[in-house]
Amino acid sequence: MTENPGRRAVEAVWRIESARIVGALARLTGDLPTAEDLAQEALAEALVTWPRDGVPRQPAGWLLTVGRRRAIDLFRRRSARDERYAALARHLDEGGTSAGLGRETSDDGALPWDPDRIDDDVLALLFTAAHPVLSREAHVALTLRVVSGLSSDEIARAFLVPTATVQARITRAKKTLGAARVPFEVPPRQEWPQRLGAVLSVVYLVFTEGAHATSGRAPVRVDLAYEALRLGRVLSRLLPEEAEVHGLLALMELTAARFPAREGPDGVPVLLEDQDRTRWDRSAIRRGRAALATAGRTGRGLGPYGVQAALAECHAAARSVDETDWARVVLLYDVLARLAPSPVVALNRAVAVAMAEGPAAGLAEVDALADDPVLARGHQLPAVRGEILTRLGRHDDARAALETALQRCTSEPERVLLERKLAALG
Repeated sequence: MTENPGRRAVEAVWRIESARIVGALARLTGDLPTAEDLAQEALAEALVTWPRDGVPRQPAGWLLTVGRRRAIDLFRRRSARDERYAALARHLDEGGTSAGLGRETSDDGALPWDPDRIDDDVLALLFTAAHPVLSREAHVALTLRVVSGLSSDEIARAFLVPTATVQARITRAKKTLGAARVPFEVPPRQEWPQRLGAVLSVVYLVFTEGAHATSGRAPVRVDLAYEALRLGRVLSRLLPEEAEVHGLLALMELTAARFPAREGPDGVPVLLEDQDRTRWDRSAIRRGRAALATAGRTGRGLGPYGVQAALAECHAAARSVDETDWARVVLLYDVLARLAPSPVVALNRAVAVAMAEGPAAGLAEVDALADDPVLARGHQLPAVRGEILTRLGRHDDARAALETALQRCTSEPERVLLERKLAALG
């Protein structure tokens, strides 16, 4: 049975325009949870009306008009003479119907809201959804819901948790914002370092989960990664003077450029050394390099995201693994370890050392991390150790390390890859 085109149109418009619709309603009502509820009511009405009556000429304007009318009804119920009701009414032509099917443009042909304008409403949404009073999980859920327009089911599938868990996180986040009386606004510039860091960390977390799926049957969750990339592009337009915004965008563009070669026809991940580099997205590489150059010009030096983008550029510039400038990669990891030290950074540096100075030097670096509690829980360290031991010809030790990695691995595609490596050892 073919899906109704009206429903497909609702889904497409909501995915593209929901952030600006919610942002406009939040600016008018002064309350993010109320605005999100009003936008959801408009979406529900569209799901009923558009398949039956056809897609309106200005679908985004239609949704905003319905949301505004619902807001007027809400404030009318609270107080017929409420000042907010009067302010809202001035923005709306009262000649239409309560279902939002009245005029979608003013007398001069202008929309009641410009769907092509990206302004402080979207920026305020991002900052509000990533407010410090919220937990990291709530940051992610609320950002994907109100900024990206993803449903609770889609968010739940993306992070492999029950839909009820996502709904509970979003509900708690809204209540927390309301209880804390968090204003819907772009915070003062002096608060940006703390707040912007939270925004960027959410976008980076979403992209990382998409680019390197920690579980499930696919090595790359493309929809999730590209949603984060879209948010990065929006941020770069809203905050063109922030170097780390461009650094993060460069990192995501350069990483996403390798997606076409990341997965084999059987769904198993393809390692960097085995990827067909002719399949890499050259336009994404150009965009990533341009964003990295902008980050370098804008700031006083690259931050953690910019340095990671510079690392990705090293791979993008090389025609093969052997032609990669591994000495520069090691130096960049040294810089990253000072800016944002972590066990994962140290492990990746060890891999670079193995490529630059030989497997014996790399093994010494890996063994120095053996007692790290974070790496001890995952499969990455024994997997890397097994690779290096294989290069050294120590096949029995390599087999033991790879078996440990297989026991710890939760990603089905990664497990298949580890099994193939074990089989190759005989």
